[in-house]
Amino acid sequence: MAAAALPAAASAGALQHTTVLLDEAVEAVLTRPDGVYVDGTFGRGGHSRALLARLAPGGRLIAFDKDPEAIAVGQALAAADARFTIVHDSFSAMAEALAARGVARVDGVLLDLGVSSPQIDDPSRGFSFRFDAPLDMRMDTTRGQTAAEFLEGATERRIAEVVRDYGEERFAVPIAKALVARRDGGAPVRTTAELAQVVARAVKTREPGQDPATRTFQALRILVNGELEALEQGLSAALALLAPGGRLAVISFHSLEDRIVKTFIARESREVVDRHSPAVYAAPKALKLRALGRTKPSDAEVRANPRARSATLRVAERTEVPA
Repeated sequence: MAAAALPAAASAGALQHTTVLLDEAVEAVLTRPDGVYVDGTFGRGGHSRALLARLAPGGRLIAFDKDPEAIAVGQALAAADARFTIVHDSFSAMAEALAARGVARVDGVLLDLGVSSPQIDDPSRGFSFRFDAPLDMRMDTTRGQTAAEFLEGATERRIAEVVRDYGEERFAVPIAKALVARRDGGAPVRTTAELAQVVARAVKTREPGQDPATRTFQALRILVNGELEALEQGLSAALALLAPGGRLAVISFHSLEDRIVKTFIARESREVVDRHSPAVYAAPKALKLRALGRTKPSDAEVRANPRARSATLRVAERTEVPA
């Protein structure tokens, strides 16, 4: 099916998303036009459409997303192209979901991490301090705890840990104290504007051009959606599913994600010797991945889409699996 025939969105009024590192990611992950591929973060379908445009009639693409609005777009795409399947779940569950569909091996897994532009730009989702809205931040709005609910019930110490560890925020303790003081005063934070105001008063200095609330919003979003745990689980699942020669391509947007991806690829690309075996038998265990490098967006892409500036694409290839 020609790429132009594929639906661009579920509705004409859908918020737009510019896919980051589109050509680079597709080129990196697609090795066999008739293969089976996973798009672990469908979003609004930019990577999926590009993959489908290059897949042969016998190819197959299975995509995952937690966002009901993304699922609606994916269902429209699935109705137009029999090679495509959309699954309403986290990519961390890809092993179980693929097994249920009779898929034991895949030729590539693509993960585009973080939050999409339509999620950020939709005030009702509560991801951005640019709009005043309920403090939700869930990617899957059908389940789980909102950011407001977390702040209403968490201890000061727990809030500080989250803001420090997931936001890399050096003012985590003053922010936590201010949030709990407001809550104890009978006015818990329930909207994005309220959170941004509390953080702005607690953060004394900030990098030029960065809003004081940026790191706190990131931290709460990561917590609410279990993003780092899902990433670790998804990387392990992808490694187990990849056929020899299959590719793993991951686009990350902040240091916490990129560190996990970089560490995982490095660990699985290393030969390991069992030190407990006699030297004569201590053959190294075969490495599972071969790192293929890192790509950053071009200057032209960053000028056209400033949200691309922090993106990093890392690619690795599954080595031969010993018999």
